[in-house]
Amino acid sequence: MTTQKQPPFRADHVGSLLRPDKLKQARRQKEAGEIPAEALRELENKEIKRIVEKQKEIGLQSVTDGEFRRAYWHFDFLENLDGVEGYETESGIQFKGRQTKSHSIRIVGDLDFNGHPMIDDFKFLHSVAGTHMAKMTIPSPSMLHFRGTIAYGRYKDEALFFHDLGQAYKKAIAAFYDAGCRYLQLDDTAWAYLCSEEQKEQLKARGLNPDHLKELYARTINEAVDGRPEDLTITMHICRGNFRSTWIASGGYEPVAETLFNGLHIDGFFLEYDSDRAGGFEPLRHVQRKDLQIVLGLITSKFGELENADEIKRRIDEATKYVPLNQLCLSPQCGFASTEEGNLLSEDQQWEKLEHVVKIAHEVWG
Repeated sequence: MTTQKQPPFRADHVGSLLRPDKLKQARRQKEAGEIPAEALRELENKEIKRIVEKQKEIGLQSVTDGEFRRAYWHFDFLENLDGVEGYETESGIQFKGRQTKSHSIRIVGDLDFNGHPMIDDFKFLHSVAGTHMAKMTIPSPSMLHFRGTIAYGRYKDEALFFHDLGQAYKKAIAAFYDAGCRYLQLDDTAWAYLCSEEQKEQLKARGLNPDHLKELYARTINEAVDGRPEDLTITMHICRGNFRSTWIASGGYEPVAETLFNGLHIDGFFLEYDSDRAGGFEPLRHVQRKDLQIVLGLITSKFGELENADEIKRRIDEATKYVPLNQLCLSPQCGFASTEEGNLLSEDQQWEKLEHVVKIAHEVWG
């Protein structure tokens, strides 16, 4: 396959991978005080090395740590920002037929970024990536507002809250860059919720204006990423929910397409296109930038059955009606384990899915 020098790559992936049972057990032992934190980290290091080598072996150009040190794709990062704390709630996040563990975050002080445990996590990944691109994934700044409770009086001033949030993320991006990161992905479910009529009604019930949120989130993301080094690629993954193979939001990208594709100052989008819930490719007509890469998430990470390769190629061809082939890439629609519980497929099936992506991309792009 033609090797791309800059990410996202023709065959790429969102980031999270299924945690092995031994790692889940060790995490429970550490929480129960049966093993020290050092023992857990040693096992995490060993397992991360293993999956990095596997990603290389199947032909991926970028490698992640599978988010093996996290319980959640978002909370672990957010609650380690200055001014944010995690806490146990009465109930978790409701998906279709399932609910996550009871946990959330709240803002209790001035937002800032002064060091973070995930900087060292990235440094380890970078050290074992070799000649491959080490990809770091963190939640978008939108997610702190979308999932967090503001329990801090100063932030009744909305403008102050979003200013501090953007500046904290700007510092975070600089810190990851200084640690060697050249491929950073912002994961975001808020934009998909803004495409769902059901979810927009729920936002209104919370006293939130979906159109106003769209403006606030776009401005804050741009404040965070503007001024970054030229050799740092930043992409965004738009997710409709991914927990134990279930989902939350439905609706095509049309309500947010123009803002996303022409308004956000990032380099590419990972878009979920594995089911009818995502709608068609028509919103891609809003892609006007010739330097914007669109990663089509046509392979599902929710189930193990392999998609028909010819059908995937047909859908890629359909997308070229709106975006040139040289601006398209292929990936699974989401990670395989947005939380430590993971989706309902085996690790072997997970690797088969990623190999499927690589093989199809080779046949499409040569």
